[in-house]
Amino acid sequence: MPEAVQQSRTAFFTPTVAATIKQIDQGLPRACQHISWAIDYAQHGHVDPYVHAESQYSGNTELLIIDEADRLKTAGLEQVRDFYDRHRMGVILIGMPGIEKRLARYPQLYSRIGFAHEYRPLRSDELTAVVAQRLPGPDPDNAGLAHTAALAAIVRATNGNFRLADRLVTQVNRILNINKHTHLTPEAVDAAQEALLVGR
Repeated sequence: MPEAVQQSRTAFFTPTVAATIKQIDQGLPRACQHISWAIDYAQHGHVDPYVHAESQYSGNTELLIIDEADRLKTAGLEQVRDFYDRHRMGVILIGMPGIEKRLARYPQLYSRIGFAHEYRPLRSDELTAVVAQRLPGPDPDNAGLAHTAALAAIVRATNGNFRLADRLVTQVNRILNINKHTHLTPEAVDAAQEALLVGR
């Protein structure tokens, strides 16, 4: 098992669009237990939550990240609050702008929120650094000019939007793999933009 998995203490949960009370009630502990089960398997060679109590109670999870928190209705938010109260872990809610105003209407939950942070679009240098890590390196034959031009095209097309950049980079990598290219090219970025209708 990879060392990164053994050291992981962060669980990730995304509710479905029409998440029911039962789905949330089962999904939150299950997301946390996956961390504990992986650790148990690495340390003991098997998973038995009746023997290893930490797994049974999600004890190895230190942080729970809930994406698309806007999807949670009042009862779902109450379940998150109850889960937080019964477990010793941090909880991060990720949602669209304005979610903090909605949460403010639920005093029991809002009183437990440490802070709210609104992410701004990434600056060009930040987005370039993030995107470059997920793409093939420059071609030494052209002194990296094509690589630089391709990165600049991605930054221009996505305008600092991380989610859009993530989709575009995934598509660029897919195109490079299909065509068996080992270096990033502006043509691959153009093809990815055309396929996703990004920056057009």
